[in-house]
Amino acid sequence: MLDREFDVIVVGSGHAGCEAAHASAKLGARTLLVGLNLDKLAWMPCNPAIGGPAKSHLVKEIDALGGLMGLVADQTHLQLKTLNSSRGAASQSLRAQSDKYQYSEYMSTLLKEVEGLSFYQATVSEVLFDERTETTKIRGIKTELGEEIFARAVVLTSGTFLGGKVFVGKNSRSSGRSNEPAATSLSPNLERFGLQFGRLKTGTPPRIDRRSIDFSSLEVHPGDSQSEFFSFLPKRPNLRQVPCYATRTSSLTKKIIFDNLEHSPVYSGLVAGKGPRYCPSIEDKFTRFKDKVSHLLFLEPEGESTNEIYLQGFSTSLPV
Repeated sequence: MLDREFDVIVVGSGHAGCEAAHASAKLGARTLLVGLNLDKLAWMPCNPAIGGPAKSHLVKEIDALGGLMGLVADQTHLQLKTLNSSRGAASQSLRAQSDKYQYSEYMSTLLKEVEGLSFYQATVSEVLFDERTETTKIRGIKTELGEEIFARAVVLTSGTFLGGKVFVGKNSRSSGRSNEPAATSLSPNLERFGLQFGRLKTGTPPRIDRRSIDFSSLEVHPGDSQSEFFSFLPKRPNLRQVPCYATRTSSLTKKIIFDNLEHSPVYSGLVAGKGPRYCPSIEDKFTRFKDKVSHLLFLEPEGESTNEIYLQGFSTSLPV
């Protein structure tokens, strides 16, 4: 039976939540990690990759501080590659194409070995405050089923699920990841206590069935024969390097997109949030650079046990 009192409650079981719960418990605090779906701890809903430009040094810093991301990435990679290897050290970065299923399973295994860390699958509807005190004080959380769980501190790592909305063309619905419920109750609760909110947007590429691809027409991108690793710990595994592939858009791609640009919610005004600066949608690439026909795309595997291939460079909000 679940205890009702903890030192720390971490809300959200993505990468940030897993690292926060791990750090808290390792420091000796009795910690509860609350997630919407505990079968998908540290899940990778978009591109299953770790590191790359502007991110690989952060993974190494997490590892240096005793975190898990680098260790798990090393143990579950499909491919490890040092980007910009022909340039100087300041321009280089390590990138892992990860097996999204193995990554989540291995993260779950490591977390469940941590003493003092408990797990609970629930939707958090409120952060509980003690309003009788002169300064508003945290008391714990309340779930959508009305359960109250108390703690001295609450860490929120709710990510894209917090009031999340998904757009596919002009169709939209409340959602976290695709076909998973959003957390809709928590935002109004936090706004009542003065927290301000903004929206960020991401575009997700379609997946391609591996069995439908003519690989003979694609450019092969292998991993490094002598791999670097994210974790500073010794005895990193030398796993089989799975190749990725590259192709380019054509004039037909450009024509289809411009013929259907009115159906993109970004260009029709339905979506107003800010997007990631260095990951533009395919619509943005063609509208910003009208003279260009050829844009580079990478085909990347999502795991050893699936035929899904991720089309890197083709994030979009266009309809099916």
